[in-house]
Amino acid sequence: MSSSALNIGNLALNANLSALQVIGHNIANANTAGYSRQNVAMVTAGYQTLGGNFYGMGVQIDNVTRSHDAYLTRESQLASAVSSADSQRLARLNQLENLFPTGENGLGVALNDMLNAWSDVSTSPTNLAARSAVLSQSEEFASRLRDTAGQVDMLAASARQQIGDTVTNVNRLAKDIAKINQQIIESQGDVGVPNDLLDQRDSLIGELSKYVQVTTLAADDGSYSVFVAGSQPLVMGSKASSLAVQQGDPDSSRPTIVFQSVSTTMKLPDSALGGELGGVLEFLNGDLHDVQNVMGRMALATNTLLNTQHQLGVDLRGDTGTDFFVPIADAAGLAAGTNTGNATLHAEVSNPSALRASDYQLNFTAAGVDIVRLSDGEITSFAGLPADLDGLSFQLDAGAGAAGDVFLVKPFGDVARNMQMSVSAADRLAVASPVVVSPASGNIGGVSVQSMYPVEPSANLTDPVTLTFLADGSFTATGLGPGNPPPDNVGPPASYNYTPGKPIVLNGWSLTLRGVPAAGDSFAITPSPSADQRQNAGNAVGILALRDLATFEGASLSNGYASLLTDMGTRVQGAKFAADYSGSVASSAESARAAVAGVNLDEEAARLLQFQQAYQAAAKYMQIAQGMFDTLLQTVR
Repeated sequence: MSSSALNIGNLALNANLSALQVIGHNIANANTAGYSRQNVAMVTAGYQTLGGNFYGMGVQIDNVTRSHDAYLTRESQLASAVSSADSQRLARLNQLENLFPTGENGLGVALNDMLNAWSDVSTSPTNLAARSAVLSQSEEFASRLRDTAGQVDMLAASARQQIGDTVTNVNRLAKDIAKINQQIIESQGDVGVPNDLLDQRDSLIGELSKYVQVTTLAADDGSYSVFVAGSQPLVMGSKASSLAVQQGDPDSSRPTIVFQSVSTTMKLPDSALGGELGGVLEFLNGDLHDVQNVMGRMALATNTLLNTQHQLGVDLRGDTGTDFFVPIADAAGLAAGTNTGNATLHAEVSNPSALRASDYQLNFTAAGVDIVRLSDGEITSFAGLPADLDGLSFQLDAGAGAAGDVFLVKPFGDVARNMQMSVSAADRLAVASPVVVSPASGNIGGVSVQSMYPVEPSANLTDPVTLTFLADGSFTATGLGPGNPPPDNVGPPASYNYTPGKPIVLNGWSLTLRGVPAAGDSFAITPSPSADQRQNAGNAVGILALRDLATFEGASLSNGYASLLTDMGTRVQGAKFAADYSGSVASSAESARAAVAGVNLDEEAARLLQFQQAYQAAAKYMQIAQGMFDTLLQTVR
């Protein structure tokens, strides 16, 4: 019995000493990130029979477990991935928003200053100072566009660099997780588990989740398989695969992420990645690209409209107007690497007031061509090329497309960075109109001329035309060329309705009259006499009229920057809401995980006292058992 008592005391000492060691380990790692509280599980050491009675044999350690909830850990990792994606996107959007200020430094002020500068020229067409102001304000607008585009390009380059660095970190963590898996497989015992290795692996997976969203699957040998994009095995046991960054096809400016293993290489969709990697990709390939298109559309519409109007005028030298800005090159179709046909194509502006801020994908089919507006996915089918859509004319340059061929057209991608002035001399501004209007000397009504300027390069622009008012207030037009709208009234005589203040657009010119006419009043539209061109500011008035032209889906040209700011503000506001919400969810999920796994020092102090007393009691018990054993030995002697 004495030896049994000594054995019981010895087991109790070892068990309580082990408990104290685990408690000390907990206290030491109370502030260690990713550490899970460990606990000693004790069980009875069994029993023995003596004299028909059963006597217990003491206590022993069953195992050391960690306070861990797999469900809460997975929830924390998933929430962390979502929060990281949202916060990265918001941070990048805030940087992008700073490139588009309001007020005096904004593109909107520069655009309106450029258009408004034509007002002084319209009242004083020979004033070289007013003309120079137009050139100065126009160069300022073009310069701001170029500078902004350059800053956007730098931000895009920074985002691409971050994507590369993030992929490098993902691959490093995948290798580290595979190594830990191997150590866990080698260390796994029949009863005990390597708790600290398990914590290290959870910490690595948690860190990986910040970069890319992952799912895990436990294996029988204690290892974890880690999957990205839903089903691609980044880690399988002790083997790690990798991610890589590749240029997009056919758009090399938009990077894609591919999964690489020994047996396969697969492109991963941006939307399936999550984490910082998914957030930055969404910003780069989505938000930033869309904002570039909105800015590029504003620049292309402005460039095209002013060039077209300026070409209709006459400068101080008596020459026909030239391009005001350097024309933007047509957008070439980017062919996919898988194309089998030999087609080449491009898109050119056919109506600058109908442009949509989008890229376009052309899919050649057996029936013709499907054009996809990528901003909203709308598909329009055509029998072939040429095809007109959204103010663009898609033209086949050479060759032929095969069914299945794909082309990408980016009409706005390079516009802002290439905005340059074409006119550099004040006397080359085409301020004058090639046509003028003169009221007949015998007019007795109250009609006055508000404006007269060319609006399109019609072959009949300078043909003499006479407008004569009838008793009912309508007017006849003689001398019109082909292509004009039909008369409103069949007559006889055929006539057009008149509304004071409403432009009369015929033969490529626009005439606005005000007042009430008398029957027989007439107005003659004739070529502008060369001797009067210096005092003629009709084309300047035409350019001023562009300010109010509905250009951007109903918004005027002068409000083009407002649509960009609205788009930007909507994106930032939505991203901020998402980041705040997902951040709150991630914080709650991590708090729930930490409540289970974290170390409570007050609780550990209480347990420390408990097992210290148990250890001291076991030592006292052994002391008594030893004394009894010594007495028994002395008695036997």
